[in-house]
Amino acid sequence: MIRINLLGQPRPKAARRAVAPAATTLVFILLGGVLFSVIVLWVFWYQDNQQLSQRNDEITRLRQDKARLEPLRQQVELREKQKAILAQRGAIIDELMRNKTGGQELLSMMANAVVRTDTLWLTSLQRKGNGLTIEGTAASITAVADFITQLKRSGYFNNVEIKESRQDERTPNVTTFNFTLTADFVLPSATAPTAPAARRG
Repeated sequence: MIRINLLGQPRPKAARRAVAPAATTLVFILLGGVLFSVIVLWVFWYQDNQQLSQRNDEITRLRQDKARLEPLRQQVELREKQKAILAQRGAIIDELMRNKTGGQELLSMMANAVVRTDTLWLTSLQRKGNGLTIEGTAASITAVADFITQLKRSGYFNNVEIKESRQDERTPNVTTFNFTLTADFVLPSATAPTAPAARRG
């Protein structure tokens, strides 16, 4: 028996058959998108992993270099400490040598200046480096001035200055003055400066 579709409606089976290829295509598209996303993510992960591996290798290399250079750094620090200690010792030795150098000349020149000055006595002589602090007693201010002149003329004393001069009230019957001087002790040059050669006419 033959059936005729007089209403013109599509058959359900034919519609189902038409929908099947479209769904399959959509599934393939979705699967392709997922696969592409997975590939892209894997590429990014691989690149990040390579960079991380390179960073780790660099960190390991830097740590090895640091461990290798650590003994050298310690040696440099030890040398610097030894250098500082030697410099300090050298400064102390130089200071002692400066204080020692010219001791005999200092006493000799000071004694000569006192001998050449009338009515003047020294009560204290302190030396710190090249600086001198001189204390004494004189019968007059003029004697103190003469003593300063003798020190300057000797050539061994510079910057001679009087810091204090006062009358000694402990001896009212005898007029005396207590004074304090400061000066710099210098050794004169062993060789005199050579005169410039005369110009030829």
